[in-house]
Amino acid sequence: MIQNVPNIFKIPDLRKKIFITLALVVVYRLGTHIPTPGINAAALALLLAQLRGTVFGLYDIFVGGALSRASIFALGIMPYISASIMFQLLGSVFPTLEKLQKDEEGRKKLNQYTRYATVLLAAIQAFGIATYLEAQPPTAAGPIVLFPGFFFRILTVFTLTAGTIFVMWLGEQITEKGIGNGISFIIFIGCIDQTPQDIARTWGMVQAGELSWFSLLIIGAIIFGIYAGVVLMTQAMRKIPVQYPKRIVGRRIYGGQTTYIPLRINTAGVIPIIFAQSLIVFPSTFATFFKAPFLTQIQQILSPGGWLYNLLYFGLIIFFTYFYTSIVFNPRDLAENMQRFGGFIPGIRPGEKTTEFIDRSLSLITLPGAIFLGVMALIPWFLMSAFRIPFYFGGTTLLIIVGVALDTIQQIESHLLMRQYEGLMKGVKITGRRY
Repeated sequence: MIQNVPNIFKIPDLRKKIFITLALVVVYRLGTHIPTPGINAAALALLLAQLRGTVFGLYDIFVGGALSRASIFALGIMPYISASIMFQLLGSVFPTLEKLQKDEEGRKKLNQYTRYATVLLAAIQAFGIATYLEAQPPTAAGPIVLFPGFFFRILTVFTLTAGTIFVMWLGEQITEKGIGNGISFIIFIGCIDQTPQDIARTWGMVQAGELSWFSLLIIGAIIFGIYAGVVLMTQAMRKIPVQYPKRIVGRRIYGGQTTYIPLRINTAGVIPIIFAQSLIVFPSTFATFFKAPFLTQIQQILSPGGWLYNLLYFGLIIFFTYFYTSIVFNPRDLAENMQRFGGFIPGIRPGEKTTEFIDRSLSLITLPGAIFLGVMALIPWFLMSAFRIPFYFGGTTLLIIVGVALDTIQQIESHLLMRQYEGLMKGVKITGRRY
């Protein structure tokens, strides 16, 4: 793998994509350190240190610490994700939106609607943050809001909403001109930003005697198990054989070969994790900002680590795994393309029967992948509660880091293989089963 890394820089197009991605990441990281006017960053950091392990701590992980630094990117990409979920769910209910999802022009229009909804959600959340911070008592570092009032709220709404729009644009540029899914990559950058601090904090607890060596070994085993499990489930697939009839044109014989349809156990990648986490955090965030009895009750019920939170989180992961798989993989289109070129699955009649077979096969192999994602996201919670290990080594963060890293490596590998260079993962690929 390492010896093939220099091949990356031999391909101009791939080299350009990587440099663009790195440049946009640098811009994003710089933005997470630009403070929002009127906020005492030191006082806010003290407040969020007390809220670590709550919905605020979880949100801060996804935005790479931008919230605790009172950055202009404090909202991150989360409003965009919430808006995307909303329109994708509405698309399965309303025929008009479903029709827009099926053609290129319609998707562009739907993407524009998503951007408008992102601005609205970001403005509401920004106003909630401003109101919430104004209501907080002074900390040891002084008041959190230096100049409270109407002007501060308007300025905060404008600044944080503009920051979210810019982060959304960065994500779209990474997707179009860089490597990987831009939205996932931005969250990935946010997660790994906290990792060195978490490692140092954990090591400090070991040295202070607050964490035993046995618990440290448990942490290592959890991390290794998640890494290994994600790699196995990402690479594993079921291969459905497809045959094409022979055609004689002049003196040449075309077709007759056997290929296969690769049905991955985890077609959706880490998107279900991101969607589920975003959706479950959303009501708790609003409950924190806008004080109302029923919202406070929702916040208490959906507090991270609670039994209802874990149950709902697990269910949302399974739902979004199936939901997103149905968006990115259409059995009917695949069956029609096969029939158009004369391809067929041995023992299965072309057309509707092929569609049903592929759909049934995909549903069956998606279930273990969905359950795996849910279990991997929740097991660390239970083990860490039992061994009193810090919250910040959550399964969600580890799954996102490993999943996005693997997806990026696979995209780089596909560029290398298209140009007949050896792939980065040569020798460590996992062959799917044929049955």
